[in-house]
Amino acid sequence: MKNNSSGSSYLLFYGINNKDLSTKERYRCMRNSMLIAMLAITLIPMAIISGINFTQFRKHLQNESYTNTRLSMENARAATNAYMEKTKAAITLVLESHTFEELADQQQFDQIFRQLKEEHPGLVDIGLIASDGIQITYAGPYKLAGKDYNNSLWFHKALTRKIYVSEVFTGFRNIPHFVIATSKKGSTAAPDYWVLRASIDSDTLDHFLASGNTGALEDIFLINDSNKLQSSSRYHGTVLEDFQLRNKPKHDEIVISEEGKNGGFYRAVTRIPYTPWLLVLDHQGYVQRGDWQSFKRGLMLTLISCSLVFGCFILLFSAFIAGKIRESDEMRDALLSETEHNNKLASIGRLAAGVAHEINNPLAIIGEKAGLMQDLIEMDHDFHYREKFIRQLSSLQDAVGRARTITHRLLGFARRMETSLTLVHLNDIIREVFSFLEKEAAYNNIHILLQLQKELPVIRADHGQLQQVVLNVVNNAIDAIHNDMVATDNATEEISNEGEILVTSQCEDNKTVQVIISDTGPGMSADTMKKIFEPFFTTKGNAEKKGTGLGLSISYGIIQKLGGKIEVNSEIGVGTTFIISFPVYSERSENNGNN
Repeated sequence: MKNNSSGSSYLLFYGINNKDLSTKERYRCMRNSMLIAMLAITLIPMAIISGINFTQFRKHLQNESYTNTRLSMENARAATNAYMEKTKAAITLVLESHTFEELADQQQFDQIFRQLKEEHPGLVDIGLIASDGIQITYAGPYKLAGKDYNNSLWFHKALTRKIYVSEVFTGFRNIPHFVIATSKKGSTAAPDYWVLRASIDSDTLDHFLASGNTGALEDIFLINDSNKLQSSSRYHGTVLEDFQLRNKPKHDEIVISEEGKNGGFYRAVTRIPYTPWLLVLDHQGYVQRGDWQSFKRGLMLTLISCSLVFGCFILLFSAFIAGKIRESDEMRDALLSETEHNNKLASIGRLAAGVAHEINNPLAIIGEKAGLMQDLIEMDHDFHYREKFIRQLSSLQDAVGRARTITHRLLGFARRMETSLTLVHLNDIIREVFSFLEKEAAYNNIHILLQLQKELPVIRADHGQLQQVVLNVVNNAIDAIHNDMVATDNATEEISNEGEILVTSQCEDNKTVQVIISDTGPGMSADTMKKIFEPFFTTKGNAEKKGTGLGLSISYGIIQKLGGKIEVNSEIGVGTTFIISFPVYSERSENNGNN
């Protein structure tokens, strides 16, 4: 990482501060970019679909809970109304089926109470009250005979409404209860109006409401318009305690509101017909339902599982794609490098051709002038230095011939002149090169060992160019070993060991002839091996004998032109090995080549 400011960005998105990244970091950045993009493409739609499912299912549960609340309230209201109607019908039946005189008989009145008590266990007591409010007869556990109810609201309501259900109050017994009072106009022997009153304990309402409670109901209770509880509540207190109700229905409709945190429950309120009561029902909301909790756990588990599976797959896939892109880039770079190398070889070839043509012209003039001078001197037999001049001119013409041979090879490398292909024995060329370099190698304390396979098949090549190839490779090996010895002597101030060059020839499968040249020099690094066949690249750092960098590049061009192949293996501190391969010559391959 080049700087801290871009360190957090290049790891995530490809193309940010790209010029500051190394090759490894760029491909890591590319992998992370693909990873983030594919995760976004995969997980965002999945999250959107999950969110839609979450919202739709929640809405469905809300509607279902709302409907269940309404149904529960309707059932509770119907049950409560039926209970009250049944109790009122029983009281009305007693009033209508008996005369005032029969009800005024205490013994008979007690018998009627016992019968009502059996049918309605919640009944506490009953009483017969005259029009003046004085209780004439009473049946029950309290001593209320003779009590005056003229000031009681329910008494006057009963006289005007025929039948009346009161709110819960304490009364003379100081116990919460409510009364059902019904009135009847008496005969001539009876008072003008008389009232039959039945008292029911508020606990009866609690037991009745609790009997209809289900697991989905949070609470159910009664309240009056004065905000006093008419039955006990699970969460809001006991009878006659205050309870504030926000929404009260005006008629018999059912009002449902969402209460609690995040819609914890639904509250339904309605009026019980012909009573002063409002029935309040708290129903369980969707957030507390088991199916909602199961759905959320399942959805979360599915999201996490899919995210992990997709994440692992996308991580591997992005790494695979980034690796393939890197491989293709490396192949492209290799092709570009090879193309560049070929362009360099072509350039050096054109340069060599130009140099060869420029040198050939003065060489021709020198050769002609030297021949003319030699002819003139040979005609003059009296010239004192005749023999000496003739020998010098012969040497001059030999030098011109060697120079022409070199320019001919340069033109052959540049493909400007046709090479002279003949049947060549590699062993003979190796021995010739060895004879050239034997003295130089011995002078540098280097032994050249030859391991040549006998009866080696012949190849078709240019003798002179092949000689140049072997000469260049062996000469480079001598220079590498010599420079390494000099460096070792300067470092240790001791005489170094002798160097060695092993030249081997062999035939593989009767199809390929190989020349293997191995040395005990310092070896080369991987980067150096990539460049050794490039023109003008040299590893000879000695200023007195610095290489031109053309030897191996020319040799590479010659081998390629002859249909061969050259490979190099090297290890630092061990040495270097060049493997030069040529196809074995046969008449069949020659005919195929001509065709």
